[in-house]
Amino acid sequence: MRDFRGFGVAMVTPFTADGKIDLEGLEKLTNHLIDGGVNYLVVMGTTGENPTLSGEEQQLVLQKVKEVNAGRRPIVFGIGGNDTAAVVHRLKTENLEGVDGILSVSPYYNKPSQEGIYQHFKAVNDATPLPVIMYNVPGRTGSTVSAETTLRIAALPNIVATKEATGSFDICMDIVMDKSEDFDVLSGEDALTMPFIAAGMQGVISVVGNAYPKEFSQMVNYALDGDFKNAKHLHYKLLPMMKAIFMDGNPGGIKYVLAKLGICGNHFRLPVAPVNDATAKALDEAML
Repeated sequence: MRDFRGFGVAMVTPFTADGKIDLEGLEKLTNHLIDGGVNYLVVMGTTGENPTLSGEEQQLVLQKVKEVNAGRRPIVFGIGGNDTAAVVHRLKTENLEGVDGILSVSPYYNKPSQEGIYQHFKAVNDATPLPVIMYNVPGRTGSTVSAETTLRIAALPNIVATKEATGSFDICMDIVMDKSEDFDVLSGEDALTMPFIAAGMQGVISVVGNAYPKEFSQMVNYALDGDFKNAKHLHYKLLPMMKAIFMDGNPGGIKYVLAKLGICGNHFRLPVAPVNDATAKALDEAML
């Protein structure tokens, strides 16, 4: 699969109260997303708390999602980092059977130059035959991939899309304006998904969609079909939740809501912590 248009969800990783991976909760979440209309599942993004899972645990999560999914939806697996050689090693050695694509974040903390970012993704491109979604998220990485660099990376044969979490219409529209037809631009900002699609983007990798896949999927499909009357109705129905869920970090907000919905527990690994009382109140008020 090379087309990641539409509605993807960055899955949380459910934990038990004693910090182990909650396989029952993971099964319930996977079925909830598929039943809700997700186009593809994104496993081990930062919403999945991947920095605090060992390699063995990440594989455990992947294998469980694959088992429950049973081929019903494509699976995208997160492999990224700020050590290019280590990322390349993982891409070449990990068990990626049944994985349909890779989500790879722009290198963080090092604050590389635009040339360094390009060379990193060139190495990623050369390390795997799988299609790769690059991930531009300055709030987590400390650097921004410019539109010019993204378009340069887009020319690499295995880099098929970018998840844009800059919040910048300028960057996103510059990419959309000059990209090729076979390169997808995906929203990494839930609350901007509808206007981003109106500006020519092809979909979203969502956090809020963990809890409300049916409504979010409908909104995305309406927008992609050009039905902005119905898309706008759902956008504003979801907007209070899309705002509240990130008030006190991520995935604190979405796990609080998932616990309220009975899908998985409200448990984390440090340094992620439960939301504060004010955020919990806002989330309670925003629930559909």
